[in-house]
Amino acid sequence: MTIMMAALAGLVFGLGLLVSGMADPQKVLGFLDIAGAWDPSLALVMGGAIALGLPGFALARRRSRSLLGAPMQLPARQTIDAPLLFGSALFGIGWGLAGYCPGPALVGTAAGLGSAAIFSLAMLAGMLLYGLWSNRS
Repeated sequence: MTIMMAALAGLVFGLGLLVSGMADPQKVLGFLDIAGAWDPSLALVMGGAIALGLPGFALARRRSRSLLGAPMQLPARQTIDAPLLFGSALFGIGWGLAGYCPGPALVGTAAGLGSAAIFSLAMLAGMLLYGLWSNRS
């Protein structure tokens, strides 16, 4: 049941990205081009996502188990440190250069977009390298 619900949530997320146009890297790059032909529609999508997510996370914080009975696994750390800032900057730079972040890249890869597949492979390679680096003893 958990896998079915995860698949359903992923499907709804992917459809939301497609319907909103956020799976199109040109739309994302248009949002980031504040000095040129700025497209504010991504801000509206983000605002809607935040408005929907805030009550959900508030409810989740008060629960010890999910609606399916699994233990809640919310992040516990609340500190802003150098690795978080570096990772955020790296994420933002990649997003700005490619016009993709992980969700839209996976949707684009599934849709057969070569640029999304290249981004997804580079993202997976980066995750692998980070895993190797962080687990070194």
